[in-house]
Amino acid sequence: MKKLPFIVTVILAFSGLAGAQEKSSSPTSRAPDSAKATTLPRLVDLGASKCIPCKMMAPILEGLKTEYEGRMDVEFIDVWKTPEAGREYGVRMIPTQIFYGADGKEAFRHEGFFGKEDILAKWKELGVDFSAKAP
Repeated sequence: MKKLPFIVTVILAFSGLAGAQEKSSSPTSRAPDSAKATTLPRLVDLGASKCIPCKMMAPILEGLKTEYEGRMDVEFIDVWKTPEAGREYGVRMIPTQIFYGADGKEAFRHEGFFGKEDILAKWKELGVDFSAKAP
């Protein structure tokens, strides 16, 4: 019986985290000044060069940057080197990937490791087609 308050506290804490996680995946119109409208969809990955999942993301981001040059902008921001960027983008954990449409508005946000196939599937779900080669 003495453990009941502890259990209730843990349940409330986890339910709060679940609600926060759910909210983080919903699009927002708030974007940092650096996320102005462009003519290309944009993927911003916020992480750190020493974080293990972030290190796993690095070759994926480089590959996307090269393979989809002229069709998608890919940017990595190290929030350990520039903590103000983490605050500006509202990052709660790293890595965080933010998908921006060509209009500069946030379309989707993901926290944690995100593989190449998952990233491309999300772009497709968002209505962005990368099948056409850049001119």
